[in-house]
Amino acid sequence: MNPEDEPRLTDQHTAALRRTAQDPDRYAQYLADVARMLLGTSRDLETLQGETRVHCRSAHVEGDLWYHARRRARPTERTLKRVLKHLQNLVDELEKSVRKRHEYENEMKALPRRRRERQLAKERKRNPGLRAAPTRPTLENPANKEQNPRYSGPTDVYSLPKRDTA
Repeated sequence: MNPEDEPRLTDQHTAALRRTAQDPDRYAQYLADVARMLLGTSRDLETLQGETRVHCRSAHVEGDLWYHARRRARPTERTLKRVLKHLQNLVDELEKSVRKRHEYENEMKALPRRRRERQLAKERKRNPGLRAAPTRPTLENPANKEQNPRYSGPTDVYSLPKRDTA
């Protein structure tokens, strides 16, 4: 492989990843492939962990007590266990990333509709529609009393009918 070919391949790879990032379905497929590869690696590491454990715990040196081999194997076992845990967390985070990418895409599709609704709500608030003024019943027009069932008669002293005192 020529050194001159390397940047071109990197540019092609970058362009392919750019297209993958733009399409949520392609993004999900790519990350599913990565997760599948990581899970395969995880199975291999689990097998390696078991075989390493058997080998390291059975490797005794002259003068060892029964627990010395186990104690020497513990750091190696712990490291592989931690690697497997991080690998599983990585797969979980990849799945979470796919869900977040789909949520983002759905939000982008819904955004123009929400903005339109907010704009209409602002317009309605600024320019409320004209409503007819409510009719108040008066003593001169008792027909309004029948139209307004909440009418209770005069509400202050000045609107009381005048009585004849004579």
